[in-house]
Amino acid sequence: MSLGYAEKLSYIEDVGNVGMAELFDPPLILQEKIERLTRMIRKSKHLVVFTGAGISTSCGIPDFRGPKGIWTLQRGGNALPEASLPFHRAMPSMTHMALVELERAGILKFVISQNIDGLHLRSGIPREKLSELHGNSFMERCTSCGVEYFRDFEVESVGLKETSRRCSNADCDLKLKDTVLDWEDALPHEEMNPAEVHCEEADVILCLGTSLQITPACNLPLKCLRGGGKVVIVNLQKTPKDKKANLVIHGFVDKVIGGVMERLNMRIRPFVRIDLLQTIFTQALSLDKRYVNWTLRIASIHDKRALLPFINSVEVSFSDNQHMKEAVLDKHPFQLKRRTVWTAEPFDVILKVNFSEGCGCACSRIKIPLIFMYASTDTLKRDKDRVFRKLKSKAIKGTCCGQNSVLERNVMISPKSEIVVRAIVTNIRWYDGKTVKTRELVH
Repeated sequence: MSLGYAEKLSYIEDVGNVGMAELFDPPLILQEKIERLTRMIRKSKHLVVFTGAGISTSCGIPDFRGPKGIWTLQRGGNALPEASLPFHRAMPSMTHMALVELERAGILKFVISQNIDGLHLRSGIPREKLSELHGNSFMERCTSCGVEYFRDFEVESVGLKETSRRCSNADCDLKLKDTVLDWEDALPHEEMNPAEVHCEEADVILCLGTSLQITPACNLPLKCLRGGGKVVIVNLQKTPKDKKANLVIHGFVDKVIGGVMERLNMRIRPFVRIDLLQTIFTQALSLDKRYVNWTLRIASIHDKRALLPFINSVEVSFSDNQHMKEAVLDKHPFQLKRRTVWTAEPFDVILKVNFSEGCGCACSRIKIPLIFMYASTDTLKRDKDRVFRKLKSKAIKGTCCGQNSVLERNVMISPKSEIVVRAIVTNIRWYDGKTVKTRELVH
């Protein structure tokens, strides 16, 4: 989980059992249990997965109760662990992506998660097939119309508090709220109700990387037992529910699920992360009508004041026919102001977008044609899913990131401006069933 999340929570003295010894099944027994789990999944008609912090430790996110977990270290008076990369750049684990494949194949019916890291949504699990019981650090919600906003930055608060942003629905315009629960907050009905329904219908509930200590969430998997369902627990530590489980596996979650996918003969596709930005080009005639004063801004799609956490700086240059001074934009807001004669021939602005720590490549290049005398009112809106599929395919085939594509273009008459939303591939991660590889190549 996020270290920032732990620091934002209200203080509580008793956080349950922490620092318990990790157990590992001997290799032969582990293989036998993986075989047994594979058979159970093959026969399952309604598989539900219940996840905890243990599925994200291989993503560089510390857990809570492990030997080096946040609560464990705090209780011992030790320094908290350091995350291996920024929280907002964490990529799904092999387990996250295996669950996506099982859902696409129609085997996995529903995912219930206690995690607030947003990785199930980033991996590709449909929102309607996911209950995030404790919230999502990257999600804001409008309590009036129910619209959710999935951000590329960590929301600043926890405890269902108002944030600095408002609902974009014109009928609402209310302040949004974070979705992450504090200790005393009740589980939201919109997450709990579908979770209970699916647990009651499940013939197999697979608990992955959870200590099953936090109530009432930890009691959900047991609901399947009434209808003859089976509970499987994969965790490195003992849990209070082990005695009621049909199968308990002590092993790394990625290794167990990787073994299951291999036996099911199912390939885990690469994870490709796509981030969004918008370029805003605004122009206005000077008072003597000889020049165009223009501004180019690179901004977040989420909010005018929001930072772009995946961008470190932007280098601006111009096509060869322009003798204009190049610039380096290294502070938010990324904004460039220039003056050009009104009769200037069309030219290109070339942006070299330098990515921040945690991205899989160094940069991406964007070319923006500037035409001052052409009064266009054209708009464009491409199918987002189709654009994403093409970008992902191109990135995987080229084994590199940095590709970008226009999603939509909006032109305004007054003030004269063009707003273009662009999608950029910023990370690729491969999974071959046994190892995880992150390519760090420059496009």
